[in-house]
Amino acid sequence: MATSSALALLTDVAHPDLLSALQVRLGYAFRQRALLQQAVTHRSFSADHNERLEFLGDSVLNLAVAHLLYTQLSDLPEGDLSRVRANLVKQETLHQLAQQMELPTVLRLGEGELRSGGQKRPSILADAMEAVIGAVYLDGGYAAAQPLVERLFQTVDINPSMQAAAKDPKTELQEWLQGRKLALPQYTVVDTSGAAHRQTFEVACEVPQLRQSQRGLGPSRRAAEQAAARALLDILKNTAQA
Repeated sequence: MATSSALALLTDVAHPDLLSALQVRLGYAFRQRALLQQAVTHRSFSADHNERLEFLGDSVLNLAVAHLLYTQLSDLPEGDLSRVRANLVKQETLHQLAQQMELPTVLRLGEGELRSGGQKRPSILADAMEAVIGAVYLDGGYAAAQPLVERLFQTVDINPSMQAAAKDPKTELQEWLQGRKLALPQYTVVDTSGAAHRQTFEVACEVPQLRQSQRGLGPSRRAAEQAAARALLDILKNTAQA
């Protein structure tokens, strides 16, 4: 049985062929192949990791999905569109898409992360999926990223009934602010601690117009953002009721 070190080495050596196969699954050929390699590189493997690409891909994904919903659900009002989009860009959905693209086979993870089953962890796979979208955007622009997102979501059932799904704290906070004609919240990673395979993220959620800010902790940036949004939403609701 191969050791974790051997697995890391095998993953690195086999990467060119694995990346070629991934490009076929994505339906996109990179001009800058290094961007795709960075997109599937976790911080536990290298300092040249995918977190900045993930940040970019998150925004590109939200825009592309918003455009997709605007086209497909033409009769749905803004509030319901926001809830449907939240369902489509949540970790669970991105994790499923990452599995469909077989990202676990190409992820570059450090030894500790491999030992702890990082290649199966939903948060890591969802983040890598966003990073891949960000990499496509940098390589080919929005004209390449939007069709990629549409291809990814071809197998996802998109319909108005998704509006009934429970709101996550970020969506609920966004709708609370929009209902009062306020700007959207700003999320900032203020601290990252712990070993590479077992990190804790601290994120600040701020609404400058209200001079309000709260922080949240989580095992991933996404989870910490949700925690911070929940904390800030609770403060805003309590203040409004006072």
